[in-house]
Amino acid sequence: MARKKQSERAAAGAVSETVDGGLAELIPDRDRPRAWTLLLDGAPQSHVDLDDPAALTFAYQRRLGHVADLAAPPGRPLQAVHLGGGAFTLARYVAATRPRSTQQVVELDEPLVRLVRRELPLDPGARIRVRAVDARAGLAKVPDGWADLIIADVFRGARTPAHLTSTEFLDEVRRALRPGGTYAANLADGPPLAHLRGQIATAAGVFPELALIADPTVLRGRRFGNAVLVASDRALPVADLTRRVATDPHPGRVEHGRALADFTGGATAVTDATAKASPAPPPSVFR
Repeated sequence: MARKKQSERAAAGAVSETVDGGLAELIPDRDRPRAWTLLLDGAPQSHVDLDDPAALTFAYQRRLGHVADLAAPPGRPLQAVHLGGGAFTLARYVAATRPRSTQQVVELDEPLVRLVRRELPLDPGARIRVRAVDARAGLAKVPDGWADLIIADVFRGARTPAHLTSTEFLDEVRRALRPGGTYAANLADGPPLAHLRGQIATAAGVFPELALIADPTVLRGRRFGNAVLVASDRALPVADLTRRVATDPHPGRVEHGRALADFTGGATAVTDATAKASPAPPPSVFR
């Protein structure tokens, strides 16, 4: 069956290449002539439309896009850092929706970076710098208070590495953010949601303002899925986020304040000494 799927993809114009993270596949979108989905070892990572980089297909990417939209007044350029590159979907989105933005993409997998640059080239006019280094090491190079927006979307083998889940990591995030800046992280977890609750508790020890965006079935612990954690030292635009998320093709829910504290359920903050990688998704998630 796997060989049949691979041959079907090849016949359809898919591009496959071994990278550090496994087998990378770029699968063409049947409905859009220059749109592609990036898979790593069969797990969907990113979707990008070269003709319309402002179009976000995956639910979690749409939610991160909403955060980027609300990180500053409409049209104002951002200084953004993307930890985790994938197909550079969110960096392309910010470049399209906020021209003249200055962005840094940090992606450890250098062969993946080369593949994406070759097959899905960035707009040469976009001010996007890509660095092939570890996310935390790359973040350490960002000057104090430089970033308006930091997005973390880092997965190795479908799991977020342990060193990107700790209080010490978030201390670095806050150092690199300007006052009033926004941090957003794509997290993945399933029942009993211990990892997600721990990440909220960890962020609460570093940032005074938090919100969580997710599908209600994920929040109820009924299935494995993505959740976007948003944090800042300023009041978050919760009402605007809620409206945007509620009108998505796959509507989500925004939790904040007392409801989010109750959801955390007494979980404790994670440190470098106690950090673990996020849980592996069950095989059924990608079927």
